Amino acid sequence: MKKLMLGNEAFARGLYEAGCNVVSSYPGTPSTEITEEVAKYEEIYAEWAPNEKVAMEVAIGASMAGARSFCGMKHVGLNVAADPLYTAAYTGVNGGLVVAVADDPGMHSSQNEQDSRHHAAASKVLMLEPSDSQEVKDFVKEAYRLSEEYDTPVIVRMSTRVAHSQSAVELCDREEVGLKEYVKNPQKNVMMPANARGRHVFVEERTKKLIQEAEASILNKIEMNDGQIGVITSGTSYLYAKEALGDSVSYLKLGIVNPLPSYIIRSFCKKFETVYVIEELDDIIETQCKKLGCEVIGKEIFGFIGELSQSIIREKIKGISPDYLTIPTEIPVRPPVMCAGCPHRGVFYNLAKHKITVSGDIGCYTLGAAQPLCAMDTTVCMGASISGLHGMNKARPEMEKKSVAVIGDSTFMHSGMTGLVNIAYNATNSTVIILDNSITGMTGHQQNPTTGYNLKGDVAAKVNLEALCKALGIDRVRVVDPYNLAETEKAILEELEADAPSVIISRRPCALLKYVKHNPPLKSNDKCKGCKACLKLGCPAISIKAGKACIDHTLCVGCGICKELCKFDAIE
Repeated sequence: MKKLMLGNEAFARGLYEAGCNVVSSYPGTPSTEITEEVAKYEEIYAEWAPNEKVAMEVAIGASMAGARSFCGMKHVGLNVAADPLYTAAYTGVNGGLVVAVADDPGMHSSQNEQDSRHHAAASKVLMLEPSDSQEVKDFVKEAYRLSEEYDTPVIVRMSTRVAHSQSAVELCDREEVGLKEYVKNPQKNVMMPANARGRHVFVEERTKKLIQEAEASILNKIEMNDGQIGVITSGTSYLYAKEALGDSVSYLKLGIVNPLPSYIIRSFCKKFETVYVIEELDDIIETQCKKLGCEVIGKEIFGFIGELSQSIIREKIKGISPDYLTIPTEIPVRPPVMCAGCPHRGVFYNLAKHKITVSGDIGCYTLGAAQPLCAMDTTVCMGASISGLHGMNKARPEMEKKSVAVIGDSTFMHSGMTGLVNIAYNATNSTVIILDNSITGMTGHQQNPTTGYNLKGDVAAKVNLEALCKALGIDRVRVVDPYNLAETEKAILEELEADAPSVIISRRPCALLKYVKHNPPLKSNDKCKGCKACLKLGCPAISIKAGKACIDHTLCVGCGICKELCKFDAIE
């Protein structure tokens, strides 16, 4: 039987069919759906971990115990998980260990555009890269075989287009492989220097074997056609090239992208007058080709930035430019905004009102940096808001009274706690605002340790943020309702003036959660003076028509913040 599947859904199916037992991940677009889908299979234990490092360590532990295990993340999540991954390359596996990393060329939902193939090369771990949903499922199953045969973790590199596009997948039965025997082996699994030195020798020998595997693997394919042009490519770039160039060129499609097969590459390049390397982001394959003495054309025409496409490849190789329709009028931009009724809006309005410097973090609340609020000064990575605020205040003590950090509840559990410990331990009078919307909002409403539910929706231990912050050394902890602008403003100003570190928990569930019951929508009346004070909130439900405020009743959730702002009682 065949089924149309997203790449991420097919990945989950591959885990199921391969007999995977334990899954631990942290949500991150474009990887999130893998773990959401795998949780639907009762045969597999699946969880959301507090962060990617923990998820990787859980998967490593399960593998050492003899289970086939998995952890998934987006590209920046692999940075967080790199510490255990690099050492797991030395320990190897017992049960197969597969890691999904989803890169985001074009930065559709990410703060950078890094290429995860660098992590595979640096950690000396096998990496596979599928092109469509069927290959995703097949590659996952092959990854477990390779993991156990070569005693290595295996990374499967996804991308936004492969993860979120659909194609037909043939469904097969689950293979019950059972647990492998656990045998105590400190020389293999205890990575103190004396043991690690020996395991490094193993890693280098394993790399030689993996190169030979790549030379013979069915995951690397050659498609010979007429013409004197060859194309070396992988992943979604292969599909772009096939659509753009068809059978006018020949292809070397690399399914194994680390380590690369030297003999196949050399032999392929010798057959053609011109060889192009088509790969998104960095010149990993191109550099290897040139290292092998092959003359290839790559980044000098395709560049290092953003996604490729059929039209780009057709234009660069065939010189055929796409036809574009032009519109004579200027179309206004439509940037993303916080939703109507977003509980973060009241906090950011007050921060902007008082021109407070805001050290920001990763989440849907990062949209507080957008106009008209413009209420965020920095965003670097998960958890950096708190540590960054401490650094700012150490460098400029006068900023303590005029700067805060903002961080979501899930992000705080991910990597904010240690930064807060640093504030308490190394003493700055820093004010941290935890934007507790009772869910992991940005990636699509996943549970986290503060919600009281696990991945499968079962009741779970619930972290008490107030008690946690006090246990981390912060005595001043208070909770506010961000829909109450006056209360929120008072709390922010008082904590900034305090001669002690403090935490404000802004608590209100995400407006999009299904269990949230909204008030009736508001409307403007003829008392409106057209002062536009309500527009400063950046609420998408509010606009100006004929000089007066107009509230879209299909968007408004009746949060009442705009009503608090209006001095003329023009909103009811």
